[in-house]
Amino acid sequence: MNTSISEQESTTWLQRISYASSDDHKLILAVPSLFIRDYVSSQYKDTIETILHELTGESVTVEFSVQKSEEPPKSHVPKQTQYHATAAAIPHPKAQKRPKDPNINTSYQFDSFVVGDNSAFAYNVSMAIAKNPGVSYNPCLIYGGVGLGKTHLIQSIGNYIQDHTPELQVVYVTAEMFTNEFIQAIGEEKTPQFRHKYRKADVLLIDDIHFLQRKTSTQEEMFHVFNNLFEANKQLVFTCDRPINELQDIADRLKNRFTRGINVDLQPPDFETRLAILRRKCEGKPCHISSEVLDYIGRSVNTNVRDLEASLTKLIAYSNLLNKEITIEIAREQLKSTYSMSKDQSMSIDSIIRVVADYFNISPYDIRGKKRTKSVVLPRQIAMYIARTITDFSTTEIGYEFGGRDHTTVMHSVQRVEGMIQSDVAVSNSIQTLIRQAQSYKREK
Repeated sequence: MNTSISEQESTTWLQRISYASSDDHKLILAVPSLFIRDYVSSQYKDTIETILHELTGESVTVEFSVQKSEEPPKSHVPKQTQYHATAAAIPHPKAQKRPKDPNINTSYQFDSFVVGDNSAFAYNVSMAIAKNPGVSYNPCLIYGGVGLGKTHLIQSIGNYIQDHTPELQVVYVTAEMFTNEFIQAIGEEKTPQFRHKYRKADVLLIDDIHFLQRKTSTQEEMFHVFNNLFEANKQLVFTCDRPINELQDIADRLKNRFTRGINVDLQPPDFETRLAILRRKCEGKPCHISSEVLDYIGRSVNTNVRDLEASLTKLIAYSNLLNKEITIEIAREQLKSTYSMSKDQSMSIDSIIRVVADYFNISPYDIRGKKRTKSVVLPRQIAMYIARTITDFSTTEIGYEFGGRDHTTVMHSVQRVEGMIQSDVAVSNSIQTLIRQAQSYKREK
């Protein structure tokens, strides 16, 4: 059924319809005359019911009732002036305050996000979106490794909009929640209700879209939700643990839409930022942690914000439960497992670099360094390729381990080595040997 209505039809007929009342699955609309009632009932009743069904997912019966409006008192004021005066006298309904999304954690606020060089761009983009949703930076993709603040930023956007523009409907879910809801809706034959929930959103925030990999049906539904909201100028924000073009088994047309707007990345925090985060987390805590201990944590735990928080929480719990002041010795003892885990995690890349450096008879320092000579560039690219192949590190994290290089450098290196492997059997065999040596080196350590 064609549900499109021309502007002329809307002006002539539909603007003369108003809401009268509603009951269970019944909507009663008021019209000013019997003639209009008969006409709109025959011409538009089915169309209106179809649109209501698409919007609500439920069958709604529409009836028309004649309710003549009272004539305004006559006046000697010119007609044009009468019209403007009457229009000005009509009270405009206040914007309806939307219910807050229960999935959004109210503790995630922009004020509690510690901004460093690693996150300043992503923070400013997120703030701009929160202040003017749907106006610019739409869609937005925030990506970065685990524990770097993606969820904090995307939920801060939701909290800010709900507090400052409450008439907008904000919907926040993880990609896993979206997938599970979709599967449940299919099983219970409630897909119209599912679609209504997401397509009525003014702001849609979806966390961890890497979860959509290999989920073809969910990707199809996400594609249509995206198109529906984007064409209506609704704000879309997504997060991912890696650049979108690194995702496997994601439809190209969905990738293109995720990257249509602005993409911003979160890098691991530097020491100064880690120290600022620790100091912020200590505020209001029932325990004093000395600057020396905070400095130790900041230098020892260099993975992500989540590990920093876990280390600090552990020390505070130790101090409160045993009623002891945290000394540097206690901090070393209590955090040695966390610190060793951090060291082991970086050792997986460190071992790859050492194996590749030994094979090419160069220094590991050169592979991590800035030299651009051919004797160094190729080993560096091979080491990056191996790190991407046999570890779970993202290209952003690998770039950080290789002297703070950009993720695009890592991607270029991986693609170049892949091309060499396909075209040269000798290179392929050598790299397989290096992979086995790196894995053996790691086990021996």
